[in-house]
Amino acid sequence: MPIEITMPRLSDTMEEGTLIKWRVAEGDKVASGDHLADVETDKATMELQAFDDGTVAQVSVGEGDTVPVGARILVLAEDGESAEDAVSNAGDASSNGSAPAPEAPKEEAASEPAPAAPVAAAPSGGKIRVSPLARKLAEEYGVDLATVTGTGPDGRIIKRDVLAAAQGGGAAPAAAPSTPAPAPAAPVAPMGLEAKTISLTGMRKTIAKRLVESKTTVPHFQVSVAVNMDPLMELRKTINGQLESQGIKLSINDFVTRAVALACVEHPAVNSSWNGDSIIQHGSVNVGVAISLPEEKGGGLLVATIRDTHAKGLRQISADVKQLAKNARSEKGLTVQEMSDSTITISNLGMPQYGVTQFTAIVNPPNAAIIAVGAAIQKPVVRNGEIVVGTEMNVTLSGDHRTIDGAVGAEYLATLKRYLENPASLLV
Repeated sequence: MPIEITMPRLSDTMEEGTLIKWRVAEGDKVASGDHLADVETDKATMELQAFDDGTVAQVSVGEGDTVPVGARILVLAEDGESAEDAVSNAGDASSNGSAPAPEAPKEEAASEPAPAAPVAAAPSGGKIRVSPLARKLAEEYGVDLATVTGTGPDGRIIKRDVLAAAQGGGAAPAAAPSTPAPAPAAPVAPMGLEAKTISLTGMRKTIAKRLVESKTTVPHFQVSVAVNMDPLMELRKTINGQLESQGIKLSINDFVTRAVALACVEHPAVNSSWNGDSIIQHGSVNVGVAISLPEEKGGGLLVATIRDTHAKGLRQISADVKQLAKNARSEKGLTVQEMSDSTITISNLGMPQYGVTQFTAIVNPPNAAIIAVGAAIQKPVVRNGEIVVGTEMNVTLSGDHRTIDGAVGAEYLATLKRYLENPASLLV
């Protein structure tokens, strides 16, 4: 019996996935646990692993294709089963909505026999099916793929289709213009800027979708407070001096994370979620920490979860945050477990590379609150009736007004301020 591998649901919000890179090819033998492909979900790029042994009989989608959760992407043949039988028994690849197998460039030579009946390039869903080589040629020749009729399997546009369109339309590669007459010079953008259109990644699409949903469906309110950070800065300096020999360095954000969690214990209404006809107050505090990804990882933002934050000390919180940040920026990325079940979120733009003094953040549903943390900066402040130089940090709570009343949000911030201004309380 063939083994069909479908696009898995790798996160609780995932509806579709993009096949970034295949790690196997047709004919390869695979064993349980082998790395089959890299799949981009709505949150990260993750490894797709095999759960069965077999031989790759068919690769059902091409690299770069986006297919819905549950769509078939690969067929494995069991021992003693031919690839042809496995594919035949598995049924036609297009029946589950997945794209046909990618074509190798060598199979797209000009000697290919013409098909009996060309099929429209764009199926009813509107997606243009095109091989990677054909897409590259279309860019070089300036061919609009929407006007090309595909003659490959299931209407897939292949090399000969693009070449035919280029010849029929009189298009030529950009590198070799056929007309000697010079075209008017395009205006040069100042400072070397270049206009370009950037295709959305799955993560960027999901970020846009979720933020629009949050901003348009969650009634936001904000409350802010200024925190005297002088005591915390002194305590942090002392502790880090003692821990230096162990290679441990606590950040301001580590103290903030513990304070946020302990304040949630005192104000459970903030550690909650709106549930339509009820409000869920969570039994543990799982702080979500926003982590930005570098451009080489596609950019974007992930929320990594520190589970049971209220029960962890500063050293453990610091270790967890560092490990989650490392995992998020690694090739494998974060696991579903590391990105799910947060109950309140922290967004910190006060790091030296940003230096933002104050901002408001958008609630991250189903969380009812997000804490925006600014930079701790030295400024003139009034202490005991005198103007002195002190270190202050602005903290802003954005809350879901369906779940959190304004007064409750203010009380929560007062408690958070108390913890941060009396940092010794965070050590016990």
